[in-house]
Amino acid sequence: MQLNLVPLIAPSPADGAVEMVERKGTGHPDTICDALAEELSQALCRFYLDRFGFILHHNVDKVLLWGGETRPAFGGGEVLQPMEIFLAGRATREANGTTVPVEALAAESCHNWLRQHFRTLDPDKHVRIHCLIRPGSTDLVELYQRQRASGISLANDTSCGVGYAPLDALETVVYEVERHLNAAATKAAHPEIGEDIKVMGVRQGGRIALTVACAFIDRYVTDVDDYVHKKARAAQLGLEAAGRATDCEVEVEVNTADDVAGGSLYLTVTGTSAEAGDDGQVGRGNRANGLITPYRPMNMEAAAGKNPVTHVGKLYNIIATRIAQTVVQEVADISEAACYLVSRIGRPVQEPQVIDLHLRLREGVSLKAVQPRVEPVVQDQLSNLGGLWRDVIAGTLKVY
Repeated sequence: MQLNLVPLIAPSPADGAVEMVERKGTGHPDTICDALAEELSQALCRFYLDRFGFILHHNVDKVLLWGGETRPAFGGGEVLQPMEIFLAGRATREANGTTVPVEALAAESCHNWLRQHFRTLDPDKHVRIHCLIRPGSTDLVELYQRQRASGISLANDTSCGVGYAPLDALETVVYEVERHLNAAATKAAHPEIGEDIKVMGVRQGGRIALTVACAFIDRYVTDVDDYVHKKARAAQLGLEAAGRATDCEVEVEVNTADDVAGGSLYLTVTGTSAEAGDDGQVGRGNRANGLITPYRPMNMEAAAGKNPVTHVGKLYNIIATRIAQTVVQEVADISEAACYLVSRIGRPVQEPQVIDLHLRLREGVSLKAVQPRVEPVVQDQLSNLGGLWRDVIAGTLKVY
């Protein structure tokens, strides 16, 4: 294990004069694409395990959402043209004489996720699914299959992963506000709040300003006055959630592009801008920790849809975050950590080419003093890589 320890001496984003953090919520078009890619990967994994006893090669991390056309109206509008979702990538379509029903798995997994996460979007009427999955290249399939003979998962890409811990106040607030507005209890009490919620947080000094884009569902809004009232209530819900997450002064503004006098409001039929106003794509939204954090280490990998056994573009972003979190939790002299991992294609996934760990130490503590406590933590997390796929398939580990 080539572990490189470096003191983290750059100022923390939380100590800067300005910081910005974003989260695209459940119904955002980009998040929909991430979710559907991940759902299809999980469906393939379950089929492969059930029929063949092991997970076969696949990477279905290319999804594009082409928005539809609607006519929202107070009390309920209509969908004129459905949104269209194109799923592309590679998957094993046949093994041991058994055909893998990739198209059926794609349609079923997409429809199931959409039904579970949207209340007014009907996948049978409002969505068209296009499955463009083809078999993988011979060399990558062969590389993947070597693990069966050796029992060792081999990286199917040369890629890097990054992660950091802990989340600071702004990051926590942005995450918790979106989660609260999209919580089942919130929807039950306030059905007008749609699933497409994006939160942009800006901290200036000790003051946080949240700009929330929230799709309202037209059938639950009677007129302009009702919209204005319910928008104010959504802002209050966000403010209450923020107050539970931080002691900082917080302000929340919702749908700041509205022109109330002119009748231009963020009304939707289905609860998402994907119905007409926006398109989506895998990898354009939240990073693997669920946030977009330009003041933190990030990379451009789209973790969603990649296979959870050998694709380091998924695994290393997950495990880098876990390493950083565990180091901070278990080593008292470390207050902050950033972890960088890089793979080499064809090498075991549990043996990164380099592990570069940046640590913010308590005053008077040296790297030499913490190294004996850090190394076992890193080694333990790497040893867990081989079983990470179980959490991914179970849906208990989110990557968007």
